[in-house]
Amino acid sequence: MPRALAYCPGIAMNAVSRPRLFLPLAVTLIAAAWVILWAWDSSPYARYLHYVDWSETGLAGLCSVAPAGLVVVPAVLHIAAWLLIIVAMMLPTMLPLLQIFERLTAARTDRKRLLLLVVLGYLSVWSAFGLLAHASDAGLHELVRRTPWLAWHGWVVGAAILALAGGYQFSSIKYRCLDKCRSPLMFVSEQWHGSNAHRDSFLLGLRHGLFCVGCCWVLMCLMFAVGTGSIGWMLALGAVMSAEKNLPHGRRLSAPLGIALLGWAALIVVNGLPI
Repeated sequence: MPRALAYCPGIAMNAVSRPRLFLPLAVTLIAAAWVILWAWDSSPYARYLHYVDWSETGLAGLCSVAPAGLVVVPAVLHIAAWLLIIVAMMLPTMLPLLQIFERLTAARTDRKRLLLLVVLGYLSVWSAFGLLAHASDAGLHELVRRTPWLAWHGWVVGAAILALAGGYQFSSIKYRCLDKCRSPLMFVSEQWHGSNAHRDSFLLGLRHGLFCVGCCWVLMCLMFAVGTGSIGWMLALGAVMSAEKNLPHGRRLSAPLGIALLGWAALIVVNGLPI
């Protein structure tokens, strides 16, 4: 038995005897994130959830009077929106690993703190990816603004992103990362030993987040093609990623999804129309 799984004798008995509050709390948190995103998208402030020129919004006045407002205000709203998005979309894909880790640490008095550290490690990776993705998106918008041909042929950008997403579904790195995400018990037993519980817990979440990004980064990039604030697309992409990772035959979804995305990209090219 791996040392991590042997670390807490009587773990099964403790897991059964204690009220199982983790899953209801996690589901409540995920549901709350979706409700907040829906309310935000349905409100008069929905445009702040999407990519916008901040000088043209109702926040222009606040941006101009707040210290470093042109940077701070948009950054705060982007960070808040992105955290809601990754909690709503990506945390469900991590639930099997968190449930295993909860059982593994059930006998420990610091189990709640350790579980929180796993989640923080995971979210920190997706937060870093979000910063890079938003910076790349802003750079792409600036490139389009400065390039008249791209401004008139915006469909090229959408088709390229779809083609990249479709092609990545067939890559070996996609499948290697997906296999790690689909084997949470093995992953926990390999990555968490309990010798330095707090550090190991954070690193467990961090490493799982890296494999999760390796598996799903290009699908998340699709949101920047179809709109980062589109609740419908977020639900669809979140469902696909959860199915890929958690359903018994989820691995078989990658190839059909890749074919569909490549076909969509080809259709856009043929028609010469934006998404």
